[in-house]
Amino acid sequence: MNYFPIFVNLKSKNVLVIGAGEVAFNKIKLLLRAGAIVNVISKKICSEVQLLLSEKKINFLSDNFDLIYLKKIFLVISANNDVQLNEYLSKICNERCLLLNVVDDTLKCSFIFPSIIDRSPIVIALSSGGTAPVLLRLLREKIEAILPIKLGDVAKIAGKWRAVVKKHFSSFLIRRRFWEKLFKGMFLEHILNGNQKKAILILKDNLVKNNFSKKIGEIILVGAGPGDSGLLTLRGLQVLQQADVVLYDYLVSKDVLDLVRRDAKLICVGKRAGIKNINQKEIITLLIHFAKKGNKVVRLKGGDPFIFARGGEEIEAAKKENINFQVVPGITAAIGVSAYSGIPLTHRKYSQGVIFITGHQCSNGFINNWSILCDSSYTLVIYMGTLKAIDISKKLISFGRLKSTPIAIIEQGTTVHQKVFISSLENIQTIINFAMTPSLLIIGDVVNLHKTLSWFQNDIK
Repeated sequence: MNYFPIFVNLKSKNVLVIGAGEVAFNKIKLLLRAGAIVNVISKKICSEVQLLLSEKKINFLSDNFDLIYLKKIFLVISANNDVQLNEYLSKICNERCLLLNVVDDTLKCSFIFPSIIDRSPIVIALSSGGTAPVLLRLLREKIEAILPIKLGDVAKIAGKWRAVVKKHFSSFLIRRRFWEKLFKGMFLEHILNGNQKKAILILKDNLVKNNFSKKIGEIILVGAGPGDSGLLTLRGLQVLQQADVVLYDYLVSKDVLDLVRRDAKLICVGKRAGIKNINQKEIITLLIHFAKKGNKVVRLKGGDPFIFARGGEEIEAAKKENINFQVVPGITAAIGVSAYSGIPLTHRKYSQGVIFITGHQCSNGFINNWSILCDSSYTLVIYMGTLKAIDISKKLISFGRLKSTPIAIIEQGTTVHQKVFISSLENIQTIINFAMTPSLLIIGDVVNLHKTLSWFQNDIK
């Protein structure tokens, strides 16, 4: 360990900043957030620092450094390019046991600034010891994505009630179990969702019940998006990191599954044509079973849980069994795949609206009004339509859709394996045999825009 990590209380303490450029300004912002009294020495002052001076948020001492300015200073930051001055500061601060940071010169530093993730009062500091700042930034981005913005509110409320809980439970072990139960349940979720009143009611209720052996489970529907793990929502990622059990579909990509908490139980409940699959009733039974055992159960679905995914049925079952539930939306396949294919679903010149249907609806006779689907002013998106694509094409033509209407079949959309096949309704036979199942069908004049708007890969066939 090259640097010992500590958190320093700078409230109302004098800090000296030598330099007033852009780099110094970034340090000053952090110091002010920590409640420090900031004193500045510099010949040149950037506009941002000048504004802080005019607002009297910081103090200007002098153009030039003098030893007298180190009196009653808690720590020093040198943010300038004066090599001789920095050498001198390193020597005298070391002699006076003063903490010194010389920006971009770790050899002269007695402390360095970490990369900070601020969810006050929760604060996380990361450091590479000055060896790999870019890698550190990437790690920070990953951790930032996992931690909810309102996590600090959870800590604030817990802090306010800490003394009450301590007075109520004399045993440290009981208090620990009390907080563990709250932080793993709906108390936390209500705060993250902005409902602090409900959270406090749960806290009070737990104080009265005095029961910490029984875990309360819940079911969370999460949309995994169309394939690319980068399209998983921030909230979806946070939930996957908390899951005890995950029931997932075949359409969920391996990259998304890799984001699930390592010790969570993963169960595939996907369905594929021509293969004996677990049915919906069995899936719901599993969800209820694991939730009643006190688990946080995630139903992970490709795309969005409420678009051709039977999420409504699963939530109805949870409601019937009095199990807490949430829904985390995802980017549905039509939105993600069309964007990655350079095919806008609506366009001022070519399409005034978009209709989503499934191939099952077409083949099972659920659609009665084909004339709506044949309106050329609408883009038609068909989920799970590959197997019946030829029949659907013939049906659309028979009800008035032009034979020349462009059609795109996109397989493994948004992934590195994405392929886009372009043809027309009357010539769909020429491309359908090349497309794998499952694929998404997009029908309408907007398909012609792929020639100029395709950006993800050169995969147009």
